[in-house]
Amino acid sequence: MSQNQSPLLQPFDLRGLSLANRVAMAPMTRARSGKDRIPTDVMVEYYRQRAGAGLIITEGVTISPQANGWSESPGIYTEAMTEAWKKVTDAVHGEGGKIFLQLWHTGRASHSSFHDGQLAVAPSAIMIDDGEMQHTPNGKEAREVPRALETDEIAGIVADYAQAAANAKEAGFDGVEIHSANGYLIDEFLQSKSNHRTDQYGGSIENRYRFLGEVVEAVANVWSAERVGVRLSPNGVYNGMGSPDYREQFLYVAKQLDQYPLAYLHVMDGTGFGFHELGEPMTLGEFRQVFHGPLMGNVGYTKESGEEVIASGDADLVAYGRPFISNPDLVTRFAEDAPLNPEAEFAVWYSPTGAQGYTDFPTLSAV
Repeated sequence: MSQNQSPLLQPFDLRGLSLANRVAMAPMTRARSGKDRIPTDVMVEYYRQRAGAGLIITEGVTISPQANGWSESPGIYTEAMTEAWKKVTDAVHGEGGKIFLQLWHTGRASHSSFHDGQLAVAPSAIMIDDGEMQHTPNGKEAREVPRALETDEIAGIVADYAQAAANAKEAGFDGVEIHSANGYLIDEFLQSKSNHRTDQYGGSIENRYRFLGEVVEAVANVWSAERVGVRLSPNGVYNGMGSPDYREQFLYVAKQLDQYPLAYLHVMDGTGFGFHELGEPMTLGEFRQVFHGPLMGNVGYTKESGEEVIASGDADLVAYGRPFISNPDLVTRFAEDAPLNPEAEFAVWYSPTGAQGYTDFPTLSAV
């Protein structure tokens, strides 16, 4: 299929934001910000190299010190962080690209080692049960039972999301994505497995949605809903997730989000990142029935399957993660039907190793 025919390579009007194509770069934690969590020059180059994507979604960017749970991942809660991100947005815009910042709170997927001995917070005092060790600043440590948030603490976290969204606007981003997936704080509130609360934030599918709803309202008041995306992982098992009522819960969430003119709903529909096997995987087609705004698919897509899901009408955009690590010019390779570079070794994906395994992958023009 030629570039002129490929659905993936067609332009897209994202609620008034013109995208050159329908290929999104998925958010991927790459741990290159150093211990102060301030974006670095090598990050500027990393995002600049990948500006051929119709839309870049940054790695998860923490909204507060409490939100941290990954070594050397970036934040956006100080003036220095915000200023450093301006170099990234300027670089991407200089190449004609568009970029959203992903707002992140790790919730119980954190550890006291990140917080001067204070426990990580969560909707309920339930430990991640995936049998894995926790990666901390001290190396691998045992998982911990988090501290359940008090009801009166939640408004402060919602305010942190709003302030981080305002900082992202100051830094020159084109919009923000609310990370509500992969077993981090908002996903923990959504799912019955991790949310056993008895206040207004738990006990029913409606109450479990409440926290996300409040975050969406707060962030949309900063940006307008047309510049706010939301990411969900209904099929995911990462960080010990997977709830028996997942289908009912996530269809309800999508129906509620459909009340807003969101930039997009980003659904990790593929199962290559881990599947809880509690029923049939949820599909983009299911979400399309209840969510009528722009819909983005993700996980395991090839060029061909991406073209198919857009041509079918089930998705408007397709996000690619791992292929973008080793192929900074992924869109050019798709357009020219060129082979992809070999997938990067797992050891470099999240390793704080500077340029190595980060900005040193060859492009077609360098081959």
